[in-house]
Order: sequence, then structure tokens, then C-alpha cells
Amino acid sequence: MTDTISTDDILGKVTEIFREIFDDDDLVLTMDSTADDIDKWDSLNHISIIIACEMRFKVKFQTAEIESLKDVGELVDLIRSKQSQ
Repeated sequence: MTDTISTDDILGKVTEIFREIFDDDDLVLTMDSTADDIDKWDSLNHISIIIACEMRFKVKFQTAEIESLKDVGELVDLIRSKQSQ
């Protein structure tokens, strides 16, 4: 892939995914956002987020990668690194 998508572009698309999953058009994500910051972010919604990101960005995550994610920024960075492979 010659064009690398920017971190801001990925964050914007991840925000769209979160807004759809949590049915909240006003949801604002930052790179530091965590499950503790979003009331409905439970394990089931976490799986929905991961699947939606895999489909949207056409990437595949390994279980260990998913388990190590601490915040939205790490998810964005993981997507970016997967897309540059």
C-alpha cells in the first residue's frame, strides 16, 4: 500500500464505528479514551468494535494484539501498523 492513512483519519473512522455501536452521534474519542470513559463499553461491545474495525480497515487482529490494547490510541496505532504491512 503506497498511501498510508493518517492517525487522524483512522481515529475519525474509529469514532464513526464507536458512534454506530454505542448509538451516540455526539460521542467524542481521543487517543487516550478507554472503556472506563464510555458507559456501555463492555466485553460484548468490545468484540463488536474489533469486528467492525477489521471489516472497515480490511485488517485481521490476533488475539494477543486485542488483549494487549489499553486505549483507543493503541487500537488506532495497531490499525495503522496493520495497514502498512
